[in-house]
Amino acid sequence: MKLNTLQPAAGSVSSRKRIGRGPGSGMGGTSTRGHKGAKQRSGYSKKIGFEGGQMPLQRRLPKHGFKNINRVEYKGINLSVLEALAQAKSLEKIGIAELVAAGFIKKSALVKILGNGKLTAKLEVEAHAFSKKAEEAITAAGGTATKL
Repeated sequence: MKLNTLQPAAGSVSSRKRIGRGPGSGMGGTSTRGHKGAKQRSGYSKKIGFEGGQMPLQRRLPKHGFKNINRVEYKGINLSVLEALAQAKSLEKIGIAELVAAGFIKKSALVKILGNGKLTAKLEVEAHAFSKKAEEAITAAGGTATKL
């Protein structure tokens, strides 16, 4: 095999359609665009979602609700999780760093402590937000709830 003898497989390469090059080419006249209508004319581009005059899907479907652009998304951590973490690692202070190290949250997450579960240990808890029940449970156990 030599470089000068290489050629593509038979039938794999065909010449490009040369439209608008006279009637003898079979691609003259209308240049494969057909007769009349928007698609035949230059500058045509279909609008996104256009369904040929039929009512488009995005207009047929009912609309409801809205997304609040000012929503603050918190990662919820229950008291039962704090209790288990405090017992497992014998901690007296639980903050963002401890929760990140334990793998419960990402470093950038905002944390809200929720009141599900029982808290027996006296803990100093630091978080971005607390539910009323969680705050009461932490202070009842003798700990402190600090908002960041």
